[in-house]
Order: sequence, then C-alpha cells, then structure tokens
Amino acid sequence: MAFQFPAVIHASRVTFPKAELWVPVVSGLHNTAARNSINGKIRRTVSELVHDQGSLEDPRADMQGYFEVKTNEKDILSLSLFNYAFTGGAHGLTLQESLTFDTGTGKSYTLSELFKPGSNYVGRLSDIIKAQIDERQIATLEPFNAIRPDQPFYIADRALVIYFALYELTPYAFGFPYFPISVYDLSDIINPNGPLGRMDVNN
Repeated sequence: MAFQFPAVIHASRVTFPKAELWVPVVSGLHNTAARNSINGKIRRTVSELVHDQGSLEDPRADMQGYFEVKTNEKDILSLSLFNYAFTGGAHGLTLQESLTFDTGTGKSYTLSELFKPGSNYVGRLSDIIKAQIDERQIATLEPFNAIRPDQPFYIADRALVIYFALYELTPYAFGFPYFPISVYDLSDIINPNGPLGRMDVNN
C-alpha cells in the first residue's frame, strides 16, 4: 500500500468578547472538496459548542476553545474539540465533541458506520465498558446499562475510545470518562471499509 501523507493541521485563533477559540484548520489534502467539507464540519461543530454553552453576559464569564488530534494516518483524521466556559455558578463546564473523517473523501463517520450493518455493536461495546467500569472501580451516578447508539467516540492508537459527557455517567470531579477498546477485540464486527477497518490491518 502506498504511503498516505497525513493531513496538515493548523490552529486558527478566533476571538470575540470574553472568548478565545483555537480552531483546527485542515490543509495538505489532494481532494479540495474533501478539505472544504472537513473544515466546514469543524467550523459548524465549534459554533454548536459555543451556542450550547449559553450566554456570556455574567461579568466574570470566560470561554476558551481548543482541540486535540487523536489520529492522523491511513487517510483517517480523528480529533476532539473542547469548549470550556465559566458562565456563573460554582465552576465552569467543559464540552467535548469528536469528529472522525476520511481525508480522501471528506466523509464524517457516525459510531454505527464503524461497524458492519446489523451487528450488535451497542451490546458489544456496552459489555466491554461494563467490564472496564468494574475493573477500574469507576463510581457511576447510576448503574450503567448501555451506551447510546450515537455515543461520542474518537479513534486513537488503533483503539476506539468511547466517552461520556460530564455528569452523564460519573460525578463532575471525575472528568470525562474514557473507555479505550482495542480494534483487535472488535475485528469480527468492524466495517472493513471504515476507519476501524484500516486500523485493524498490521501495516
């Protein structure tokens, strides 16, 4: 297989009153339409996070946006966008949204699209997460039953990482609960043409 150049990621600074956001901008792709689609999706998601945080009218209000690149290889780009805002109250709140793209086409993947059609990926992932909760002795707000079909995720180091929002599974002080799952433990249900299929190949 020919070497696939990783995407080039630049950080663009966006400011408005009481806010500073660092937004990833993708370049270096052969497909201009794919690049434009990826950057458009990133910008829309950043805007949604800003909107979801609510008003910055409180005199003490402050907002910061940043990102982390999780995977940038094999024509797959997976990244997390964060937005921290203090809008009053006891403490601020951090929101996280992750995006996984095929940099050749610009396609953005949902969790279900990582797996073969009809596979019980929700049950399979939920069982693995239940075992990790027990093994890691994670204190949950309510007994964990199952992930949502559209549970947030990213791909990192040949692992699928499922995570939960603050307050969704654990107390605020725990932060974001992350559950890394090796792609090799999911080989039989992975969509071979999707992002995990490329990570499941030893090359």
